[in-house]
Amino acid sequence: MLKILDKYIINKFMSTFFFTVLIFTMISVIIDFSEKVEKFIEEPVTKMEILLDYYPNFIIFIHGLLWPLFTLIAVIFFTSRMAYNSEIISILNAGVSFRRLMQPYMLGATFIAGLHLLGNHILIPRGNNIRLDFEHKYIAKDRDIGKTRDVHMFVAPDTKIYINFYRKRDSTARNFRIEQFEGNQLVYMVKASTAEWKGPPDKWRLNNYEIRTFRGEKETFEIGRGKHIDTTLNVTPQDFVDYADVQTMMTTPKLKRFIALQRERGSGNLEKYLIELYRRTAEPFTIFILTIIGVSIAARKVRGGMGLHLAIGVGLGAIFIFLSRFSIVFATGQSIPVMLGIWFPNIVFTVIALYLVLRAQK
Repeated sequence: MLKILDKYIINKFMSTFFFTVLIFTMISVIIDFSEKVEKFIEEPVTKMEILLDYYPNFIIFIHGLLWPLFTLIAVIFFTSRMAYNSEIISILNAGVSFRRLMQPYMLGATFIAGLHLLGNHILIPRGNNIRLDFEHKYIAKDRDIGKTRDVHMFVAPDTKIYINFYRKRDSTARNFRIEQFEGNQLVYMVKASTAEWKGPPDKWRLNNYEIRTFRGEKETFEIGRGKHIDTTLNVTPQDFVDYADVQTMMTTPKLKRFIALQRERGSGNLEKYLIELYRRTAEPFTIFILTIIGVSIAARKVRGGMGLHLAIGVGLGAIFIFLSRFSIVFATGQSIPVMLGIWFPNIVFTVIALYLVLRAQK
């Protein structure tokens, strides 16, 4: 059962947090609009697309990035004000332990972290799908970094394809090859000068083909010059599209399926997808850590008051963001395991939080 103190602190926590969110949302939208207004004028984009498709999902995206930092700022802001008004000292003098004082803070942090967790795994990726489609169509049309030359890909555990060059404009592959293995032995191979995408379900047309079958020392050879055959392969034109931020457009179940599929196909460079997957859980956990740090710093009444507390909080937030980007760079370069790279800032700041709790005013 929540007591008066719990309701008082939670009310201050939530009101300050969402006010902080509102202020930073307005600033972010104004800055983004000023950067993109020329594109909005030049491109054939409608006002409804901007107002209903782009900016609602842009706001959700910004919230996903900055909610841990918003939490830290909010906690420091209202706790420092309570300390300045001697409310914290009065609470502690009334026999309330610092551990008990932390309970409403952690309840508020749990609510925010729960929303953040739901957003990271489901809501934000869905919004990013709309927002980034808008950006790829009107703002940044050259972000597709998908591989089109010398593509090797497993389409089944025993079947591999090779494409010398893939043309995205008309979904045509040049110098196409299918290789099928039994164990380590090549038993079947198809070569075609071109392969054309014919539509679902995964249907391709092979032109000017050669078919070779190997059975021990026996080999059969079929030439279809000027002819074509149709075949079904577990590959689509979408597999050759890879936007720099495509991983943020997938909900977590879809992202997991994508990672599993790419591993089956023998594709490398999955670090950015794994980083995105682990980040979605690590960031909500960060909210708890920064809440503890914020309370530990701001609960002490010091000369300099709220300004000093906010300066320390913003400084710690900046260090956390820098450490996060630093560890992600190492994880992307495979210098350290991806999961360690994502959780390393949380591990470091957990130690800092425990130290500050031990040194906090009791």
